[in-house]
Amino acid sequence: VSTQSTWDLDSPSTFMTLVTKISGPTSLQSACTFSFHFPAVDKPYESHNGICARLRYFVRVIFSRSLLTDVVVEEDFWVQNVQAESEINAPIKMEVGIDDYLHIEFEYNKSKYHLNDVVLGKIYFLLVQIRIKHMELSIIRRETTGFGGQVAHETEQLCKYEIMDGCPARGECVPVRLFLGGYKLAPTLDRIASKFSVRYFLHLVLVDEDDRRYYKQEEIKLWRKFL
Repeated sequence: VSTQSTWDLDSPSTFMTLVTKISGPTSLQSACTFSFHFPAVDKPYESHNGICARLRYFVRVIFSRSLLTDVVVEEDFWVQNVQAESEINAPIKMEVGIDDYLHIEFEYNKSKYHLNDVVLGKIYFLLVQIRIKHMELSIIRRETTGFGGQVAHETEQLCKYEIMDGCPARGECVPVRLFLGGYKLAPTLDRIASKFSVRYFLHLVLVDEDDRRYYKQEEIKLWRKFL
């Protein structure tokens, strides 16, 4: 099993290896089949193929030849892990404001979601002194690789939709309902082999009539409930 960063393609980091010998010295004159078995292999992390990092599970077969270069063949396989639901899943609540021009309070029903879950929330406008044109909600995926002085970030917008059109009045409440099952999401990955992380954020953006953008971003944890 190995991890690999785009800025270090020639140096993948292997953090688990199992080896078995499937044949002794022999001469191959025609097609042959060799059986192998790795019992109870621990696969703690999900496979990942992102913008700046990937995590691979693969079978590598090496044919050692005397006086000739070895023949190496690799075949990847994809791993998905079902996780248990966390007992602690607090809602997200926060109030944000811009001086005496805009104060909003938003809340999402929880902070951890399975991949087919529904994000439910409400956005309250406590003070509105600027002309809001519309409001958007998007899901952002952020990959972080490296450590120390060699840290790289890649951000990808996975979806975006408009949840409000027009300027809200003071005291207005805008409901939020976002179905996650329609998007290509994967579980949150946190410091895999101390090499990379994959995190997800709910990104709320308000756009005024001068096309100025006001935004607030909150991290959510994603997990896989079933295959």
